[in-house]
Amino acid sequence: METIFFDFSIGKFLFLSVACFIGAFIDAIAGGGGIITVPAYILSGMPIHFALGTNKFTSVFLGLGSSLKYFYSGKVNFSIIKYTSVAAFFSSLLGVYTVSKIDDKFLEPLVMILLILLTVYVIFNKRLGFENTFKYLDMKTNIIGLIATFIISFYIGFFGPGGGSFLLFAYVKIYGFDFISASANVKATTFFAAIAAVLGFIILGKIIYIYAIPLSFVMFIGGQLGAKFAIKNGASVVRPVFISISILTVGKMIFDKFI
Repeated sequence: METIFFDFSIGKFLFLSVACFIGAFIDAIAGGGGIITVPAYILSGMPIHFALGTNKFTSVFLGLGSSLKYFYSGKVNFSIIKYTSVAAFFSSLLGVYTVSKIDDKFLEPLVMILLILLTVYVIFNKRLGFENTFKYLDMKTNIIGLIATFIISFYIGFFGPGGGSFLLFAYVKIYGFDFISASANVKATTFFAAIAAVLGFIILGKIIYIYAIPLSFVMFIGGQLGAKFAIKNGASVVRPVFISISILTVGKMIFDKFI
C-alpha cells in the first residue's frame, strides 16, 4: 500500500470546490461529471492515481445526494435496482482489481467510437427518452438489464470515462424509461458501483483524505441540486446535457491521446 501526504491549501480547496460542485451538478443530470472533476484534481497537483481515487471517494457522496433526491421524487424503481445494484457493486470491484493488474489504454479507441455512435444515435432519434414506456419487469428484460449493468459497471471500475452515459442510454433502451427515470435509476445503481470502487482505492491507498472528506459535502450538495434541477425541467434538459457531456468526453479523450 502506498501513502502520500498533502498540505491543505485554502486556494486549492476553493478551486476544487467549484469544480466538484459543477461536476456533481452535471453528473446528477446526465452523468459525465468526471470529465470536470478528474482534470481539476490533477491540475491541483495530485498524481493521477490519487486524483482518480480521491474523485471516486467524493463521487460516493455525489451518488448519495442525487439518489436521495430521485428517491423522494418517486423516480427510483426498486424492482430493478435491487438486482442492478448488486451487479454494479461486484462488477465495479472486479474492474478496480483488473485495472490494478493490466494496462487500460487499449480501451480508449473503442470507448471513443462507441460514444460517438451513441451520441449520433441520440441526436437523430429526437423523441428518444421523452416517454416512459416501462410497464413491468419481465425475465428477459431483467437479464438484459443485468448483463448491461455488469459490463458497464466493470468498465466504470476499470476505466470510467463515459460510463454514466453508456448506462443512461442502456436504461432508456432496455427498460423503456424516459431520461429522468433512467437517470434516477442509473444514479441509484452507480452509487453502489462507486462504493465498490472506493473500497478498492482505499485498499490500494490512493485517496487523499484531507481533500476528499470536505469535498464530499460539496459533491453531496451538487448532486442534490442537480437531481432537483433535472426532475423539475425534465427530458428537455437531460437530453442536451447528455449529448454535450458525451461530446466533451470524446473530445477530452482525443485531446489526451493525440495532442
